[in-house]
Amino acid sequence: MKISVLTVCWNSAATIRHTLDSFFSQSHESKELIVVDGASSDETLSIVRSYPQEQMRLVSEPDRGMYDALNKGLRLYTGDAVGVLNSDDCYHDPFALSRISKALQEGDVAHGNLDFVENHLTKRVVRRWRATPKPSKGFRTGWMPAHPTFYVTRTVADTVGDFDLELKVASDYDWMLRAIELFGFRSVVIDQVMIDMMQGGESTKGIRSHLAHNIEALHSRRKWLGSGPVDYALVAKPARKVGQFIAARMGP
Repeated sequence: MKISVLTVCWNSAATIRHTLDSFFSQSHESKELIVVDGASSDETLSIVRSYPQEQMRLVSEPDRGMYDALNKGLRLYTGDAVGVLNSDDCYHDPFALSRISKALQEGDVAHGNLDFVENHLTKRVVRRWRATPKPSKGFRTGWMPAHPTFYVTRTVADTVGDFDLELKVASDYDWMLRAIELFGFRSVVIDQVMIDMMQGGESTKGIRSHLAHNIEALHSRRKWLGSGPVDYALVAKPARKVGQFIAARMGP
């Protein structure tokens, strides 16, 4: 199975070496990296070009943000499966793509565990996201997969389509909801840490970002699941995050 990985970036020189190193260290041989750059003005492009180009495609041009760049990536990839590796995140170990390939032999979607880390030098874990199988009411319960661990077959990607550009911080949530709830694709849990994610992305910067994400996620549930103005997941989803911080304090 050829796995395509989408990395979108803009002025990511401070972190993208860690990301690229983790991709090229993957033991799974049939892979490609699609780097969609938003016309960076720092050293990002020279760093990307310093890596082997045989398994990489680079596009650099202005875009309308992360989700617009991901949509470009969805039109460019050539693999049998696709997922996202953010330009400040890393695979946890060299076997992540191999595990994904194996899981996608059993289901349409694979997702797994994720550690939020302070940085990629100390790897100090500040939050632990542990994947669980989809409950009977799915996203209505506050459940969701961790998007950086979320890989799908080409059939899923073609069916779900583009990321919604009207959503600024939760279009990934909306995309996963459509894949699993709207179209009913079967998900498989990989009970291993797949990604080390830098704390501080668009949806994890602080209270304001968490609030914006929850409001947009509610909009998605109202649109696709018929939720009311307020639903159970609006409270349950943030509550799950509290447990993730507690788990980090308690250790592995």
